[in-house]
Amino acid sequence: MSKIEEILNKQKEFFKSKATLSLSFRLQQLDKLKHSILANLDTLLDAFKKDFNKCEYDVFTTEVGLVLEEIKYMKKHITKFFKPKKAKGGLTNFPSKAKIVYEPYGNVLIMAPWNYPFQLAMNPLVGAIACGNTAIVKPSAYAPEVSACINQILSVFEEQYIAVVLGGREQNQELLEQKFDLIFFTGSKSVGQVVQEKASKHSCPIILELGGKCPCIVDDSANIETAVKRIVWGKFLNAGQTCVAPDYIFVPKDKYDNFLELVKKQIEEFYYKDGVLTDDFPFIINDKHTERIKNLIEPEQVVCGGKVKNRLIEPTVLKDVNFDDKVMQEEIFGPIMPVLSYENLEDVITYVNSKDKPLALYFFSTNKERTSKIIEETSSGAVCINETVMHVATNTLPFGGVGGSGMGNYHGEHSLRSFSHMKPVLIKGPNFELKLKYPPITKSKRRWSYRFLGIKY
Repeated sequence: MSKIEEILNKQKEFFKSKATLSLSFRLQQLDKLKHSILANLDTLLDAFKKDFNKCEYDVFTTEVGLVLEEIKYMKKHITKFFKPKKAKGGLTNFPSKAKIVYEPYGNVLIMAPWNYPFQLAMNPLVGAIACGNTAIVKPSAYAPEVSACINQILSVFEEQYIAVVLGGREQNQELLEQKFDLIFFTGSKSVGQVVQEKASKHSCPIILELGGKCPCIVDDSANIETAVKRIVWGKFLNAGQTCVAPDYIFVPKDKYDNFLELVKKQIEEFYYKDGVLTDDFPFIINDKHTERIKNLIEPEQVVCGGKVKNRLIEPTVLKDVNFDDKVMQEEIFGPIMPVLSYENLEDVITYVNSKDKPLALYFFSTNKERTSKIIEETSSGAVCINETVMHVATNTLPFGGVGGSGMGNYHGEHSLRSFSHMKPVLIKGPNFELKLKYPPITKSKRRWSYRFLGIKY
């Protein structure tokens, strides 16, 4: 028996003991997780610096802070969330009571990506713990320092309850051969398809948080200065290595040159000092991804940036981009902003709808009619109007994709539905009986049945 099989068997037995079911136990474990994160904070900050060159402020605002806020939110609302929800039994079950009870799935596998390696491992774990599951967490091998720190943070738990499996492809493959009760995967579409195929062998439910090319559309009514500031921030956050980053930008033809000029100035204000890129601009995760992103840059299209040194790629803006350019064929996942012009919003909607449904869509406008049109005529995991990325930081909104960008969602109360089975319970009165449902079928029973259904007999 392998180490992974041994851990999972221990977790299965522990879950069967019902130790994870009480709310008091779940609250204690959320507290334990919070205290362990804070106790290892300095080590975590150092790990991010080594893996990404990510500064302390970015680690707090995009990683640790979001996890601590999720723990706080879940602790505050957990009693209300898990209270059985009343439902109606209906006339056909009179007299009866009905309710929906949330029960944990059991043994959960959480597979985290490398781009936000802490937040995207821990936020699902918060949901799994709050719902009463056990969990195996598989951090990404591409962020080794952060993964090692996650292992240290979660070492406060017994592995029969919460365990970490480190390693690469071999460990991923072995994990996916096991029979889990739920798999939560965040990563690329191609790997997500493998996860889905493996899970289907065990009829295992899955949550897939994937990515895709998130479009950003600016119309002629937008506050252009505000739009530029928010788009530049969202695009170059974490050096563009963000699944919900605005991937490409559509700008009205008559606003195009002005938009490019404002973007260039905003990049200089945000990321440069005396003409030199600041020391805390994040690195690309590894050499392979650096080379891939570098090959998307067409020198004749560069408005600003474009320089590559080791794993550092400058914030780069590309102009005169066409649909068939290399940069438009795949998710960029790096600090490159392709800007396209348009004359007709209908053409933009048609283009967006011809592609896989994105994880997010961004629209900058003060026109209510066009805003409604975008919301109603496009499909995406989320829509932000006059903002980018910030929907991810809102506990009350579900986060997840649709179609090619994923399935299922989480955050706050929405994690309750992802990591719990909604079990319907019908409690029937023991004495009164509705004889219509029993044979033999008479003309009178048929007539009354039709009346119940509102059908003329």
